[in-house]
Amino acid sequence: MKESANKLAEIDSRFLRLISEFGYPTFKRENNYFEALIRNIIYQQLSGKAAKTIYNRFLKLFETTEYPSPDKIINTPVEDLRGAGLSNQKVTYILDLSKKYVDGTLQLDELDEKSNKEVSAQLIQVKGIGQWTADMFLMFTLNREDVFPLGDLGVKKGVAIIENLPELPTEKHMAEISEKWQPYRTIAAWYMWKLVDGPFEW
Repeated sequence: MKESANKLAEIDSRFLRLISEFGYPTFKRENNYFEALIRNIIYQQLSGKAAKTIYNRFLKLFETTEYPSPDKIINTPVEDLRGAGLSNQKVTYILDLSKKYVDGTLQLDELDEKSNKEVSAQLIQVKGIGQWTADMFLMFTLNREDVFPLGDLGVKKGVAIIENLPELPTEKHMAEISEKWQPYRTIAAWYMWKLVDGPFEW
């Protein structure tokens, strides 16, 4: 995304400073979309360390060198899934994702050809997947370059800093501000996170 980041800096010169400070974003594309969605669900609202522990316990439930298939997950007793550390809610989400994949409601193999809105509409049918998770999937799994997660607190904080706003922007205001960063809003969002994480004084 180096070339895209440089083009973003041509649109908005403030990103030159951010590129100088934080370098270029590196996004690693994933090919197993089912695996990425399972991991996204497990990692929701948990610290990275806790989520990784639970995720590894989840994988150990399945005696296979390949990623567990949706059918295997569906046929796993709920008590075993809970025993890995998953909440009842997340068990429900994972089972719903697996069932929708099996019955064809979710057509993950066709996502590459779909627009961002179409991908989001597909994913949001699954319990536990909202627009934020869909945005993260578009950005970090599909590597789409023009996604701006309007509901993300870190991105909101970054926008407030770079735009010198007295308070956090509304989602509507975020959408308006981000228009000038098209078609590189994923890269812009990445720098908003970096701006907040610091250490850096704008």
